Amino acid sequence: MVYLDYNATTPVSDEVLEAMLPYFTEYFGNSSSTTHEFGWKAQAGVEKARAQVANFIGAEASEITFTSGATEAINMAIKGIFRAYQTKGKHIITCQTEHKAVLDVCAYLEEYEGAKISYLAVDREGRIDLDDLKNAFTPETILVAIMAANNETGVIQDLENISAITHQHEAIFFSDTTQMAGKLSLDVNELGIDACCISGHKLYAPKGVGALYLRRKNPRVSIIPLIHGGGHENGKRSGSLNVPGIVALGKACELAAKNYWDLSTEVSKHRAYLEHQLLEIPDLRINGSTRYRLYNTSNLYFPPLKDGSSLFSVIKLKYAVSLGSACNSANNEASHVLTAMRITSEDAKHCIRFSFGKNSQKEDVEKLCEFILSQY
Repeated sequence: MVYLDYNATTPVSDEVLEAMLPYFTEYFGNSSSTTHEFGWKAQAGVEKARAQVANFIGAEASEITFTSGATEAINMAIKGIFRAYQTKGKHIITCQTEHKAVLDVCAYLEEYEGAKISYLAVDREGRIDLDDLKNAFTPETILVAIMAANNETGVIQDLENISAITHQHEAIFFSDTTQMAGKLSLDVNELGIDACCISGHKLYAPKGVGALYLRRKNPRVSIIPLIHGGGHENGKRSGSLNVPGIVALGKACELAAKNYWDLSTEVSKHRAYLEHQLLEIPDLRINGSTRYRLYNTSNLYFPPLKDGSSLFSVIKLKYAVSLGSACNSANNEASHVLTAMRITSEDAKHCIRFSFGKNSQKEDVEKLCEFILSQY
């Protein structure tokens, strides 16, 4: 089985594993235990990781809060900001192609806490129209939540202009940067992002750890905490810290910042080869913008096979690929991302996402292309 589903998760890298292992055994202390050496060493590991994560996104260490992953960070940000800024209003602007972690939070706030949500449409390339964004603002708008890069198509939004428009309306800009982190340069100040999230398992670190960035000034972003019980993480997220996971995330961020140019050069070759070879298949389509897209992601529509079945039913026996996000694949639903891009539900079931990573091999991609072409 060849793994080509790096947008779903990544293997833990050797360097990351080596960095975290001592914190399971030798440096096993609770980072909140400030009265002895075991706690001090754990705390030192956490603070080093906090600096590594901050450097990775161009932030300050004090702006980083550790979480269990991007989903928790998204809940903390959107619910926390909504509850903290209700004196101004209850209106949030988001997008139809956001990850379910964002859409489900917005739906919850809409149903149970009186939020007013505007869901921006996207064009056939998967990008929002900036005029639609401008027209969506009301005097009650407090938050704009637009993801940086889509997990299913790799489509990248125009973050700098989205940020500028948001700030003109004195609202906060949150971006789900889970897929962009480690693949493209991510500087929160250059992009004008006020809050964002990263997840360890997308960065060759383990599952179960992530981080939330909240801008400290200009504007200062406040949240009402989700979890109470001890006041950890400056009161933003209570609970004993996952020290080994945090150390791993810090190391992964350090490595990603150092290696992403070389990685992008190598990995982009795999995607280019795949699409170049397969475009000879009649009616094959690339879903999403071919200009504004992550270099590792290819979402393709394949026409039905001669017997009417989907290519996925054959390819899944040899290659670990996806019909969309891991969430949609698990529920066997047509991708909400693709249908928002005006792809029919039936055609969406014939779309496959290939996402490449640092362990992808040229020979595997060549054999993949041969295998797919042989089916047609």
